[in-house]
Amino acid sequence: MPSQQPVIEPRSFSLEARPDFAAIAAWVKPGAKVLDLGCGDGSLLYFLRNSRDIRGYGVEIDDSNVLACFNNGVNVIQSDLESGLQSFESDSFDYVVLSQTLQAVKHTEGIVKEMLRVSKEAIVSFPNFGYWKNRFQVMLGHMPVSETLPYQWFDTPNIHNCTLGDFEQFCCQHGARILERRIMSRSRQVTFLPNLFGMLAFYRFERQK
Repeated sequence: MPSQQPVIEPRSFSLEARPDFAAIAAWVKPGAKVLDLGCGDGSLLYFLRNSRDIRGYGVEIDDSNVLACFNNGVNVIQSDLESGLQSFESDSFDYVVLSQTLQAVKHTEGIVKEMLRVSKEAIVSFPNFGYWKNRFQVMLGHMPVSETLPYQWFDTPNIHNCTLGDFEQFCCQHGARILERRIMSRSRQVTFLPNLFGMLAFYRFERQK
């Protein structure tokens, strides 16, 4: 008899456990087709599949994360997103997501351009470098280390940190029309002085028409 393979239970996530997932899910229409760039272990796609009934695909380069995606039942393509999205046709997705990865990519302009080519809308999230605690650490003469920027200056993968104003200016200059934004501090939405008190920024945008 063939040996039975061990059953690996996929992870489960709740809105309370991942408010950043909930913020993204709120913008995704049920049944949508979603591409998650730098998808990690597939947690976000798994969450969207169970909360919004999406059809999802991930792009990930790390071997262990690709294996975790398979274990979570998430469709994944092993590829370096820095090399572009040539394998995907134009307008083939409803949403392309870049979750807490924007600050770590080398070719920001090219990736955003490709996101807007293959999808009707794009969603990005990133740590806000303008957050007051980050500013305070810079004033004290040190690069910030925080919940959303947990690395030391010498080992950080983050090479393009930005503020809300920086990203909005970038969109204006690169043909991206912002549809919505949400600024969070942990599980709380920030509306008062968001560039000062917001830890994590979420933007939904499309190609300018």
